[in-house]
Amino acid sequence: MNKKTLVLGASDNPNRYSYLALHSLRSKGHDVIGIGRHAGTVADVEITTEQQEIKDIDTVTLYLNPTHQQMYYNYILSLRPKRIIFNPGTENDELEKLALEHNIQPIEACTLVMLSTGQY
Repeated sequence: MNKKTLVLGASDNPNRYSYLALHSLRSKGHDVIGIGRHAGTVADVEITTEQQEIKDIDTVTLYLNPTHQQMYYNYILSLRPKRIIFNPGTENDELEKLALEHNIQPIEACTLVMLSTGQY
């Protein structure tokens, strides 16, 4: 099942986990939007630096540390995703609380592991 996913903290650096996640999400057939600090392309996904209006987002997967997440709080909540995945190193009690208040499921997990084990 296709789950439209926003990768927040996307990177075209092959040494980054977000790069691997972009490839893995696309290989599993998910629609993917990438937002990062620098524009680029990974697989067939254009990485933009701009917060854009996106409809029907299922998942936001975070690859930003908590201090860099703050500037995206309102944006993430406005997208009304079903869930936010807090990958290792991105755990954030404040954003998790906000998510719950907006009926968004916070999940502390690894997107790559979820994809590889069929839990995505």
